[in-house]
Amino acid sequence: MEGVPEDLLKEAVKASENAYAPYSGFHVGAAVRTCSGRVYSGANVENSSYGLTVCAERVAVFTAVSSGERCISEVLVYFRDSDYPLPPCGACLQVLSEFSEGDAKVYMVGRGGSIRVARLRELLPEGFRLTPLKRG
Repeated sequence: MEGVPEDLLKEAVKASENAYAPYSGFHVGAAVRTCSGRVYSGANVENSSYGLTVCAERVAVFTAVSSGERCISEVLVYFRDSDYPLPPCGACLQVLSEFSEGDAKVYMVGRGGSIRVARLRELLPEGFRLTPLKRG
């Protein structure tokens, strides 16, 4: 697919095959590239108590962070059950904001090959950032 990093797409599609989505039937895979160049992937994992469901984007970011990474430069989200590319949810955007260096590029890909590309700041223009208080 032109305009989409092939390595991220491959990992996100592969991850979507492992999604656990018995309630929504909506299988999502994501892949993130860290500032060191490494790629991590994740799939959505649903739970019968919907509030405990975790999106693919957060699984990928948490896997990267668990491996010692702290900087995300790109993310690709693949929607296996949607012809349309959809943006990450607000919780995922906030997590991406926490670990993005500058303005990460977000690729959204539907199963039919439709693509949307945006910068994180376009999707989350005023992400929350807690700055530690300076004590004098």
